[in-house]
Amino acid sequence: MQQLSFQGLSISYDHHVLEPRPWTEAQSSWAAELLGDAPAGPVLELCAGVGHIGLAAVRDSDRDLVMVDINPVAQRFALENAAVNGLGSRVDFRLGGIDAVLTSEEQFALIVADPPWVRSTETTRYPADPLLAIDGGDDGLDLARTCVDLIGAHLAAGGTALLQIGTPEQAQDIEAYATESSAGSLSVVETRVYDRGVLIQLSR
Repeated sequence: MQQLSFQGLSISYDHHVLEPRPWTEAQSSWAAELLGDAPAGPVLELCAGVGHIGLAAVRDSDRDLVMVDINPVAQRFALENAAVNGLGSRVDFRLGGIDAVLTSEEQFALIVADPPWVRSTETTRYPADPLLAIDGGDDGLDLARTCVDLIGAHLAAGGTALLQIGTPEQAQDIEAYATESSAGSLSVVETRVYDRGVLIQLSR
């Protein structure tokens, strides 16, 4: 087991899960800022991994956090990380496919998502990373599109979402998909490009 500090939180993980990337603190910080003007309700973290992004996002608020991931090892670490940082009572972890563990009526004030975005043919470039955590399908966007669908279904009125993608080119594809598939109910508000990835803000 290894540990690191993520925005002042003590985060544990091991080789069975994706090592938290320091640059993703940007997603947590942006999410925390957006919560100040978000409607009432909990926060949803899709493809949560060990939970560092969502935990840092809600730490300074009174929001509850629903985490979703398919990896039981990620679940164990996420719940441990929540407890160690005094947030255990506010976390509900749903183990399973991201499109299978939410009820149709659930709505969230803020949704953060960090889906795998590496093309299947390129995953061998990252031998230290678990395949489950990085394989995004033929174009790298299989799970990202599912995240957009779930944002469209579960984002509360006036809510906002932050989706993490790998490249500006992928961001363009996802922005087009979000606009077309949501029948205008979602709009792309802002896109921020970093050295290691891209964040897309979506709102209703």
